[in-house]
This record gives sequence, structure tokens and C-alpha cells, in this order.
Amino acid sequence: MVLHRNLGPFDTTAIGLGEMPLTIENNLGPQMGIDTIHAALDAGCRQIDTAWAYYCSGGEEQTGEKLVREAMSTWKGPKDEVLVATKVGHFRNFTDGKPTWDVDGRPENLIRRAKESALALGVDTIDLLYFHRPDPKIPYGESCEAMKEIAKQGVARTIGISNASIEQIDIAREILGDLFVAVQNQYSPIYTETIDTLDYCGKVGLSFVCWSPLGGFRKPKDESKFDPFREVAAAHNVSYQQVVLAWELAKGDHVFVIPGAHRPATILDSLHAGELELSEEELAKLG
Repeated sequence: MVLHRNLGPFDTTAIGLGEMPLTIENNLGPQMGIDTIHAALDAGCRQIDTAWAYYCSGGEEQTGEKLVREAMSTWKGPKDEVLVATKVGHFRNFTDGKPTWDVDGRPENLIRRAKESALALGVDTIDLLYFHRPDPKIPYGESCEAMKEIAKQGVARTIGISNASIEQIDIAREILGDLFVAVQNQYSPIYTETIDTLDYCGKVGLSFVCWSPLGGFRKPKDESKFDPFREVAAAHNVSYQQVVLAWELAKGDHVFVIPGAHRPATILDSLHAGELELSEEELAKLG
């Protein structure tokens, strides 16, 4: 059984499926996307993470949310057990022939996009809706007030924030109160700068969700950072990716990971990370 933890009011899996690779550049097509989501769900995964902005730059918007809707509608399992999270406030550009990202944290935009997300997902109320990324042009509190209004209108049950600092977490806590359940920040062996927010979430009772927990695939990374994880993996006869995820989950019971996948085999391997027990000596070695 895949490891379960409580994320706000939800009993869900500590290892979720990060949907982004299935619908941004270099994806393997919609059928592979659906097959990957179905494989994850069939294996016991109960958390899917997508976003309004998960689509190919210059292409049809919201293809990630639409893919999740199709996968959920055609899956024969217990749909009510699955936490589907999405995010608003980000969008794609196509500048000088290159795909890029931009932000729009205006309250009216967040409210409009949240309603579009619910429509694309085929739900009346989104389980968990994140403010995707701070907009430096808009005071953070104004964006959080918009997220509160989204919940008040019944468009989202719970609220999270993403790519946030401790200061922004505190702003969200003050404005959102009990609606605020999770912070989703980048965290991995090659990106540990957010450990302060991971620890802080544990102290104040928020879930911390690691995005790109395996280091991501869109940018070159320092592979040497993973050498200690490969050594531990060899001793356990598992993939080093499982060791990375197990190491992150060991940071606290409030920690969740949402590794991405391009195909079923990848997420099926990742889902075993919750079964892997690392010794104190191994955890010390990994940092």
C-alpha cells in the first residue's frame, strides 16, 4: 500500500503524481498521459497535482487539467478517494520562438482562472487550489484575499500557496486561516534552499509539498549531488529516485512529494518510496 498522510482534511498518499510532464513540451501524447495517470491510480496513488498553466507554450491552454479530467472520468476506481490539486496565477508565453512562463496575481485574474480550472476539471469545487507563484506587481496579501474569495464562492475547498517564503506563508496564514493547508515549494538534493520553509510548515501545522523532488528534467543539473543516493540505493537494490523520495519524506510527517513522470514505469517506481526505510546513518549521510 502506498504511504498515506493527512494533508489538511484529506487522507491521501504522501507520494502524488506531478502531472506537468504529461502536457508541457516534450510530452509523449495524451494517451500516454492517460495511461500514466491510470497506472498511478491503479497502484494506489491518491493525489494528482496539475495546474492551469500546464500546457505547451503557444498551444491550447489548460491541457493538463483537461487531461486529468479525462483520466479521472475513464478510471474505474474509487474517484472520491483521489485528491486533485491545481494551481492558478501562472501562464505560458511564446517569446522569440522559446517557451517561457509568466505570472498574473491580480485578484480578478485568480478568481476567473479558478473558475476555469473547475470547469476544465469537471468539478463544482476544487479539492485543493494553490496560488501558483507570487506576482511582484501585486501585493501578496491582495492575491491571498482573492484566494479566500475563491473558497468563499465555493470554487475551492482548501487553499495552498506555492513558491513562497516564510514571510508570504505568514501573510497567507493571517488572511486565509483554516482554509490554508499546504505550501508547495521546490525541494530536492539539488535545491535545498527552501529547507527553512519545509521546517516552518512543520512548526505551524501546514503540509509541505515538494515539487520537482527528483531535481526536475527541464534544466541541466549537477548529477554528482545524487551520488550518495545512488550508493544507498545500491545497498537496498532499489532506484536512487526511490531513495531521494524516501529521504524527503523522512524530513517530517507533514512532507509530501509529487514526482513527475512521462510514462507509467516512472511513477510506479516512485510509489514504492514510502516502503523504503532508511537508517539514521543513511539519513545522516544523505544530509
